Amino acid sequence: MPATAENPDRMFPVLDSTQIQELMPFGDTRQVAPGEILYEQGDEEHGVFVVLNGSIEILGVVKQAESRLAVLRPGMFTGEVNQISGRRSLVRCRVCEPGEVLEISRESLRDVMQTHAGLGETFLRAFALRRVYLISNSVGDALLIGSSHSADTLRLKTFLARNGHPYTYVDVESDADVQDMLDHFGIRVSDIPVLICRGELVLRNPSNAETADCFGLNAGIDENEIYDLIVVGAGPSGLAAAVYGASEGLKVLVLESNAPGGQAGSSSRIENYLGFPTGISGQDLAGRAFV
Repeated sequence: MPATAENPDRMFPVLDSTQIQELMPFGDTRQVAPGEILYEQGDEEHGVFVVLNGSIEILGVVKQAESRLAVLRPGMFTGEVNQISGRRSLVRCRVCEPGEVLEISRESLRDVMQTHAGLGETFLRAFALRRVYLISNSVGDALLIGSSHSADTLRLKTFLARNGHPYTYVDVESDADVQDMLDHFGIRVSDIPVLICRGELVLRNPSNAETADCFGLNAGIDENEIYDLIVVGAGPSGLAAAVYGASEGLKVLVLESNAPGGQAGSSSRIENYLGFPTGISGQDLAGRAFV
């Protein structure tokens, strides 16, 4: 992401030779060629790539146009929060210069985080900062066309924001190029709000459930899986129970009808929460617990 972004060193840390050697048993090395797509926006099954030689670029794809977010050089790695949550990729990853990468699967990455605390903290911090950047710069796979006078537009914006999913918003009353966009997707003004998923699927005034399905916010549940603890409600207490249960080695499932944080997630500031003497917003608290 651009050098002007906050915390560039923490967002894109460079692993040293010792850290890379610690990662080697968890992945597979492969040669890559210029122009090769390592993963595409919307892909579900891909790992984290650690650059050993050469370089790769991370590209945002918004309104069908690419924007370069970052160039990763030896010692840097790909990925953000979706890498550990199992959701679809929000960006495109392409090789710039020929070289070699270490590919670590999602399952192996979790093993790294459980067995190598220092590396795990480095990955998690970078992933969280990258997600914040994507949200604040409206880079992702969601394009919302709506109106500031539409209650359903506000509903969808709130749902995406509370679930920490970045989106680009186009207002039919104020954006200059909105007519070209409406014509391109075959949308009438009476259809709004319209949500365009990954530049392909057009949803006209979708429900929250349809929105969640489109962007993979609902984790699949294996009916044959056995859980030690099921938490109903992802408010602060539910998230805390899930975290503590998982820390004790329990297999935990959290069920939530809307978004992490529950009622507290909509609070502008919680002033009496342990560990935050100056207060913290409900959404920030829920986001930290989710990660």
